[in-house]
Formats: sequence, structure tokens, C-alpha cells
Amino acid sequence: MGKVIAVANQKGGVGKTTTAVNLAACVAALDKKVLLIDIDPQGNATSGLGINKREQGATSYHILLGTAGAQEAIVQTAFKNLWVMPAGIELAASEIELVELENRAMRLKMAIAPIKDTFDYIFIDCPPSLGLITINALSAADTVLVPIQCEYYALEGLSQLIATVRQVKRLYNPLIDIEGVLLTMYDSRLNLTIQVVNEVKRFFPNKVFKTTIPRNVRLSEAPSFGQPVLFYDKTSKGSYAYIELAQEFLKNQR
Repeated sequence: MGKVIAVANQKGGVGKTTTAVNLAACVAALDKKVLLIDIDPQGNATSGLGINKREQGATSYHILLGTAGAQEAIVQTAFKNLWVMPAGIELAASEIELVELENRAMRLKMAIAPIKDTFDYIFIDCPPSLGLITINALSAADTVLVPIQCEYYALEGLSQLIATVRQVKRLYNPLIDIEGVLLTMYDSRLNLTIQVVNEVKRFFPNKVFKTTIPRNVRLSEAPSFGQPVLFYDKTSKGSYAYIELAQEFLKNQR
């Protein structure tokens, strides 16, 4: 049975897509069969894996609206054990179109049910909002992974995300749980970082990953080359951090 993990935080710029792409690639490199579903209208996870958004037929948009089956929208990437369901620019319109549809919060869950067991792990890169697209992801997910940047406004809006997860748990998905909280843009030399870490651990006792993701130039450069950092520069700090995170993630599944 494949496990579905939504990577979500409605605050932009927290390393959400970076985490979705690199964690998926590193888990795949550790001999697990992985699918990354891109449901962020910006489509950065799609291009970050070297897939041209404009050349795709069926995308996550068609899956949500029910005009194509999940299998039709899955594309094999150039990276071992890693597949992607790409996002296209039309996905931005789906937020409005979903309102009119039956089971509007459960569309993604129903769509991926036939293919769920063909993967070990399915990661969902959510948009930086708490609209219907994100609610679809949370309804389909077994767990939610929350990246938080080590900056002043780190916890801003987090209570809103947790309230949404609780609402989804009550209405659509009683089994959803927090996979973990990931600290990104980490710099141990800064007092602010230590303050944020302590605050996050107070907010999420026993749910914070031991692995942290540092600020890293190679990590920032990799998407423009359409590669996860592991393949762009496997000796970089960013690559080591995401491999370590993948190992910790897999250890937690046992």
C-alpha cells in the first residue's frame, strides 16, 4: 500500500517545492518507487524535474476535473525510480471550477486510488494557499509534512494550517496525521534560528525532524537545470541534507 504525503504550508518561500522535489528524488534514490504529484499552479516541481509543462497532455488539472485518468498523467522522469504527475498553467482555473463539482474535496483521492498501490510513496506538492486544491491534497494524504523556514515570521499562519488539517480530519479524512515539521534555511550561527527552532519544537513536540536544511547556493541553482540537487551536485550541503532527511523519513516509517 503506497503512502501519500502532502507537502504543505500556505506561506510562500518556505522551501516547500524544494523539499517536495528533493525528498522525493532522494527517497527514490534509496530504492523506493516514488511519484511526485504537482498540484501547485506555478508548476515549479514539474520544471524542477526537467519536465516541460507546455508539452504535457494530461496533467493534475485533468485529474482533478475527471477528464483523464491518473495513469494517463504520470510521466517517468530521467531519475531512477521517480515519476511525476505534472502541473500545467490551466491548474490555476481549477480552484473556481472545482466549486461546481460533486465531491469537490475528494477528487484527487478518488483519482489516485487506482494507482496508489503501484508506488511506495506519493508526495504531493501543494500550492501556497489553503483553497480547494490544498484541501484535495490533504483529503488524499495519509500524512502532511510541513516545511518551516528559520525566519522571524516562521509560525505566522501555521495555526491556520493546523486548523485546516483538523477540519479535513473531521470532514473528509479521519486518519490524516502530521508526518513531521522540517526546518529549512537553517543557520546555526544565528540567534534567531535557535529561537525559531525552540518555538517550533514547543508548537510541535516530538514532530520536528532532526535533519535540518541549510541555506545552500547549489540547492537554489538546481531547479534552473531541471534537476534535484542530488543529481546537480551530490557533494553539496543541500544534497547531503536531503539524503539525510530521506533516511530519517524512511526510518520513521518502520
